[in-house]
Formats: sequence, structure tokens, C-alpha cells
Amino acid sequence: MRNVAAFAFFYLLGLMILAAKTIVVASGTSVSTLNSAVKLAADGDTIVVKKGIYVSVNTIINKQVTVLGQDFPVLDAHFKDEVITILANNVKFDGFIIKNSKTGAMRDFAGIRLHRVQNVIISNNKLLNNFFGIYLSDSRNIKVVNNTSRGTYSQLESGNGIHLWKCNNITIKNNYLTGHRDGIYFEFVKKSLIEHNHSEKNFRYGLHFMFSDDDTYLKNTFKNNGSGVAVMYSKRIHMINNTFLENWGSSIYGLLLKDISGSEIKNNTFSRNTTGVYMEGCLGITLTRNNFNNNGWAIRVLANCENGKFNENNFNANSFDVSTNGSLNLNHFENNYWDKYEGYDLNRDGIGDVPYRPISLYAQIIEQIPQSVMLMRSFIVNLLDKVERSIPSVTPESVKDEKPRMKPWMN
Repeated sequence: MRNVAAFAFFYLLGLMILAAKTIVVASGTSVSTLNSAVKLAADGDTIVVKKGIYVSVNTIINKQVTVLGQDFPVLDAHFKDEVITILANNVKFDGFIIKNSKTGAMRDFAGIRLHRVQNVIISNNKLLNNFFGIYLSDSRNIKVVNNTSRGTYSQLESGNGIHLWKCNNITIKNNYLTGHRDGIYFEFVKKSLIEHNHSEKNFRYGLHFMFSDDDTYLKNTFKNNGSGVAVMYSKRIHMINNTFLENWGSSIYGLLLKDISGSEIKNNTFSRNTTGVYMEGCLGITLTRNNFNNNGWAIRVLANCENGKFNENNFNANSFDVSTNGSLNLNHFENNYWDKYEGYDLNRDGIGDVPYRPISLYAQIIEQIPQSVMLMRSFIVNLLDKVERSIPSVTPESVKDEKPRMKPWMN
């Protein structure tokens, strides 16, 4: 019986493959627009669009088709509406230049929009001068791979590069995003992967997500964005092997964590940011094997953070390694490398014999009186810090690394 069912399945599949056809779109032919090709197509067909410039004012793909661009044909909405809307499952959309969507305050117009679909692949496209680049809503099992999205470069007319709302099992991989409000935006997005993307020079955040649990962010680069990266109101987040680079300015962070729980920050590099990691209201966060290089503040941890573990990190050439506004009694620092550590290792086991206190008196003063930054690197500040480390009176007694490492960790 099983053999009969299997034979029937493959027989029907073969018939579908034989019945599938290829529709070619080219200027000056009877099929001269993508919209007309979609009307002619049936589920399972392939649409090939030849190189050229085509008007596409909210072309709706509502059939299960493969749409391939040949030599990057241009689909232009002329600022009248969205460019492409996909409303069918099992669609592949590959190899186009998507440009000039409409902008507006009342609606999020996009270059490519997906709504209530699954098993769709958006790949190898170049999006130019769109309000939102790629917009996914209420969808699952989607791959957004190898796309480039350059926004309007106007702060008032910029949406997000890749925007997800209420989605599951999404893969965002190998995309380049710049000139948008946020490079990548997640809201109510579960069990998804952001991998090998490069997000830079966006007006607000390189990555911004809220209310999104069980997501992984792997080997991405976030560079020179208006406010860095923000992760808020989420659980069980894994941020591994990412680079946070050159996010400078007042109230700007490499990584902002707000009300995050049960998450890990591992093997990342934070370099030349105003603040490497800023933590507020976080519970059970583990920071392990990260490199903090040449930041203003490496880590700023507010006193309402609990059960944080800071282990095996490297702190090099930061103005301040750790800063807080309270005692941090419920957080633990151990086995980190601190370039400012002046202790000794008599038994040569690689661990300092004297605990290291990473919070300086001057850091505490700046936390209360920001204007005192003008005294940075003065003799009196260095003297006060040395006295405070010897006889702690203002800095939190509980914040110390009992086993400071003598040499940096090699990641």
C-alpha cells in the first residue's frame, strides 16, 4: 500500500514538473511587464525577466512561482506605491534592482513586501531609494539572502532596511544595509537567525529588536550607526561573533540591552564605541570571551541588573572598563584580562594574586557629574584612582575580579 501511495505521489509530481512552463518578460514583446507575466502564470511556473527597465507599481505576486531577473532588470515604482508585494507561498524572487517606492507617514511603503506567506526566498536583489527595503509581516520560514538595500539617505523619509513584524523561523543572511532608519528591525519575531550581515551608517540603529525571543545573531558587523544596536524586552538571545564598530556620540552604544533575560553575549568585538555594552534591567546575562578595545566605556551596568556573569573577556585601552550607578552586588566578574591591572603573579599560574577592581573613582564621579570628563587623564585623577583602589571608600566593594588574568585570552 505504501509503495502505491509513493508511486502516486511521484507520478503527480512528475506531471506538475512537465506541466510547468517558463514565461519570458522582455521590453517590446507581448509580455512586457512582470504584472502581465504573473497573470499568465500558474503555480509552479518560472518567470524570467530580461535585462531592461520596467515600471512596477505594486506588482502583486499571488501565485507560487519562481521569478528570476536576468542581468539585474530594474523594477521602478516611480514613487507611486510599493514595488513588489508577495502574497503566495513557495515563491522565489531573485536578481532584480528594486527602486523608488513611495514614502509616507501613514503607511510603510516597501520595495518588497511579504504578507502572511511561508517558504519564500528573497535573494540577490539590489534595493535602491525605497522607504522600507524588505518588509515581512505575519510570515514564517522565509529566507532573505544576499541582498543590498540602500535607503533614501534622508532621515525624514527613511524606513527600515529589513523590517520584520510577527514572524517565525526567518533567516536574514549576507545582506548589506545602509542609509535607512534601522538597518534590521525585529518586533515579535521568534526563533530566527541573523547571520553575516553588514549594517552601517543607518540613522538610528544598525539592529533594533523588541519582544523577540529565541533569536540568534551571528557574525554580523554593525558599524558607525546613529545609535548603535538596541536589544529590548526579549528572552534567550544569542549574540555570537559579531563586531560593533565606531558607534560614537552622546547616548550612543555599541550594544544597548534593556530588560533582557537568559541571554548570552559571546566572542564579540566592541571597538571604538562611546559605550561598548550598556545594560539596564537585565537578568541572567552571560558575557564571555568578548574583546573590548578602545571604547569610552567598555561596559556600563546599571544597578537593576542581576545575576550577570562577566567571564574571560579582554579589556584593552578603554577609558573606563566598567561603570555603574549602584553596588552590582548580584553580578559576578571573574577571569577577565584587564590591561590596567597592576598586580602580580608569584606562583606563575597566569592568574593575578591580587583581586582587580574595575570600577574607578573617576568613573563614579563622571556617572554623577558628566562635566568632570574635562579632567580626563590629569595627574590628580590618576592619583585619586590609585588611592581608591588601595583603600576603597566610594567604588562598590563587591565589584571585583578575584582571578584577573595576566595575559589576554586568545579567541
